[in-house]
Formats: sequence, structure tokens, C-alpha cells
Amino acid sequence: MKRNLGPAYVAPQALWLTIFFAAPLLIIVAYSFLRKGLYGGVETSFSIQAWADIANPTLLKVTLKTLWVSLAATIIIILLALPCGYSIARSKNQALRLFLVIVPFWTNFLVRIYAWISILGNEGFVNQALRFLGLKAEGFQFLYNQGAVVFVLVYMYLPYAILPLFSTIDKFDFTLLEAARDLGSTRMQSYTKVMLPNIKGGVITAVLFTFIPIFGAYAVPLLIGGKDSYMLGNVIADQLTKTRNWPLASAISMSMTLLTAIAVFLFAFKKPKEQQAVKDIDPLSLPNGKTIGFFHRGPGQGKKKTSGKGVA
Repeated sequence: MKRNLGPAYVAPQALWLTIFFAAPLLIIVAYSFLRKGLYGGVETSFSIQAWADIANPTLLKVTLKTLWVSLAATIIIILLALPCGYSIARSKNQALRLFLVIVPFWTNFLVRIYAWISILGNEGFVNQALRFLGLKAEGFQFLYNQGAVVFVLVYMYLPYAILPLFSTIDKFDFTLLEAARDLGSTRMQSYTKVMLPNIKGGVITAVLFTFIPIFGAYAVPLLIGGKDSYMLGNVIADQLTKTRNWPLASAISMSMTLLTAIAVFLFAFKKPKEQQAVKDIDPLSLPNGKTIGFFHRGPGQGKKKTSGKGVA
């Protein structure tokens, strides 16, 4: 009789998730419903004051600013990552280009931030070059504004979008683009109506990999944006270290966790329906009324098949 080793395999993962994810999360939830201590910390008495304080107009303003910066940076990242991923997938030197994408991961996060400060600061390389050329005597204020925060966030998290997009685009059957062009579709229409629907999973993954960490960013707004560009991550840090309001910091953290969890759940719930839909033959409408019948590749399947009979 064979022994069931399933629980033995699952136990280490379950223990890891419990200790390093579930337990800290439960502590944060518990702290959000406690009363603020007189000298920091919490008092063991139930209170919803921290959740009521979230409705503070100043905090709501910071929340809207955080959402705006996160959405703007994510959209720019996706718009840049799509052509980058496509270029790598179509390149004969994929290893070299992927190496160049991964290289920034070898450098410390803070080192890269301070590198941009030395480049764009008031006494940085760019302003010194402008003064040397006589173009701008007092220089430009590149840093300490929301534009600088978005710019550096895009630089920091662009690789997180390029890698999943490349992985998805690399599996795409590019003969579908040629078939669409043969049937009268323009180059842009072949990309938007043929390729994008097939790489939607990679786009969703790239959005999640970038939006979630940007939404909780702390170091970039603090060092690049200054006080006028504070985001929720900075508010949480201030509540923990300066005002020492641990319940409010916990409530804000839980609110951010719930928002991101809802977004992930919606994407995860929607994805199985899309995968089921693309398993069937899906006629692609082209500008001249013709269609292409094509199969999408499922797990373990080979290349996608195009059918000449699907042309009407």
C-alpha cells in the first residue's frame, strides 16, 4: 500500500506561508482594531477609531494622488514594455537583450535612486552640462515633483513588465499577423486585433507586477518627490515612526491590501473565462469583411494552426 506523501510535500509551503504571510497579516488586522497607545504602540482595547481616521480629507487627497501616480506610471510602463517585449521576442539575440533588461536587478534599489539624483539634481550632471553650454544659467528643477516620481518609478519597474510580456509574445504565432495583412488588415490593425487579444494574459500579469508595488512605493516618493509627492507608503511610515499611530498605519495597510487583493481577484476570476473562450475557433473580423479562423495554443499544445478554410 502506497503512502500518501501529499501532506508532507505541502507542509513546508503551508508553514512558510503561515509564518511569513498569514501571521503578520493577522497581526496588522488586529492592530487596526486597537486603540493608539499614549507613547506609541497599542492598547489592548477594541476601537474603530483608526478606520474612522481613514476618511480624513488629507488622507483621501494622498490616496487619490497615489492612485494617479500609480496609474500614470503603470500605463507608461505598459506602453514602453510592449514594443520592448516584441523587439526581444523577434530578435535573434534574445539572450543578450534579456541580459540588458536584467542587469538593473544586480544594482541596489537605493543606489539607482541616488544615481538619478546625481544626474537630475540641481547640481547634477544634466544641469551642469546646461550651464556649461550657456543654455540655462540657473538650471531646471527636474526633481522634487510628481513628474520626477513617475519618471523614476517607470525606470525602476519597467523590467517587471518587459519579462512577462516577452514570455507571452515569444509564444505567439506570428504567421497570424502575416495572414491578417494578406487579407487587407493594416499593420496596426493586425497588432491590435490579432496579437493583443492573444497576449492579454501577459499584459494583465505585467500590470499586476507593476501597479501593486508602485501603489505601495516609499523610497522613490521620499527621495525624488519630496513632501509634495507623498504617497500612502510614506504616510504609513510616518504613522509608524513619527506620530507612532500604529492602529492608523495598520488600517491604511489593510485598505491597500484589500484594494490590491480585489484587483487580483477580478483579474484571476476573469482569466479562466477568457482562456475557455480562446480554446474555440474565434473568427477575426478584418476591415474588408474577411475573417481568419485560428486556434489558440493551450497547455501542452504545439504551434497555433491557421486554416485556409477559415477565409471567407
